Amino acid sequence: MQKNPKWALGLVLMGVVAGCTTVQTSEQSLIDAALNYKPKMLENYVLGSGDAVLVNVWRNPDLSGTVTIRPDGKLSSPLVGDVVASGLTPEQLSKLIRDKISIYVREPQVSVIVTSSASYDFRSRVRVTGAVGKPISIAYTEGMNVLDVVLSAGGLNDFANGNSAVLYRQYEGQTVVIPVKADDLIKKGDVSTNYDMLPGDILTIPEKVL
Repeated sequence: MQKNPKWALGLVLMGVVAGCTTVQTSEQSLIDAALNYKPKMLENYVLGSGDAVLVNVWRNPDLSGTVTIRPDGKLSSPLVGDVVASGLTPEQLSKLIRDKISIYVREPQVSVIVTSSASYDFRSRVRVTGAVGKPISIAYTEGMNVLDVVLSAGGLNDFANGNSAVLYRQYEGQTVVIPVKADDLIKKGDVSTNYDMLPGDILTIPEKVL
C-alpha cells in the first residue's frame, strides 16, 4: 500500500472539475472487480515521511531515542547521521542502523518500533468533495460506507446532483471511477450503491447543471 500520496491530491482536483462536467465512469467489469476487492492486512509496515520511530540500541541509551522521519524521507540518529528510512520496514531500518554503528559498538542489538504511523494514516484517509455541506478528509474506519461519509460531510447541499456522484478507487495501479446514486440513497433509502469505503477512496458529488 505504499504509494505516492500525490495521487490523492490529483483526484481531489479531479473532483473539483467533476462539479462542472460529466465524468466518464469505468467499464462495468473493472467496477465489479474494484468493488469486490478486499485489501490485505498489512504484513510488513512500510515507513514514510511523518512516521515516528523509537530506535533502541541495547545497553546504549545515548544512542537510543524517538525520531521522526523528515519530509525528505530521512531520519537522524547518533553515530549514524542521516539515513533514508522512507520505504523501509522497521526491520530493514534496524538492520541498516545496526550495520552503520557496528564500527563503533561491538555486536549492537538494535530494534525499531513505530510509535506514530502518520504516513499510513494520511494515505488511508477517505475524502468527500463537491456539493456537500462541508468537504472532508477523515481517517478510514473499517466498515464505513458511502452513507456514513456523506453524512459526515454534512449531507448533500441544495446544489448537489447526487445521482451523478462518483467514487474514485485505486485498484491494481489504476483509478477506477464508480457511479454512486447518492440522491436515491439518502432520499429514497435505495442502498444499492451504498458501497463500503476502502482506505484512500474519494467520493465526489457534482453540482446540478443549470
